[in-house]
Amino acid sequence: MTEEKYRPFNEDELLKQIGIQNVFAISGGRVQVWRTNDGQACRSITLPVSNGYSVEIYLAWDDTYTVTRQFKRKGQYFNKGTVEGVYCENIGEVAYQASCFRNVEFGKVSA
Repeated sequence: MTEEKYRPFNEDELLKQIGIQNVFAISGGRVQVWRTNDGQACRSITLPVSNGYSVEIYLAWDDTYTVTRQFKRKGQYFNKGTVEGVYCENIGEVAYQASCFRNVEFGKVSA
């Protein structure tokens, strides 16, 4: 993901919007915060799920979130689905759906 397409945000506010119970259901409470190059602002968060899957969340300039299901194998990341334009009141549900990777389709998959 390119930094120009997304803007920094407050990770504590995003976690409140997702809901603490959802964070525990998705990742067991594990949250990785990725910061901008200067280390000051949050660029994205990653919620590691299991078996190489994780949920990444970015904030777009139009104040909607982009949720991506990622799969990591041998150091390579594969996009397994993306949903763009998610409003804050729906972020918890969409993030949870992204974490359900067994036999569940999610968003659109880019090549």
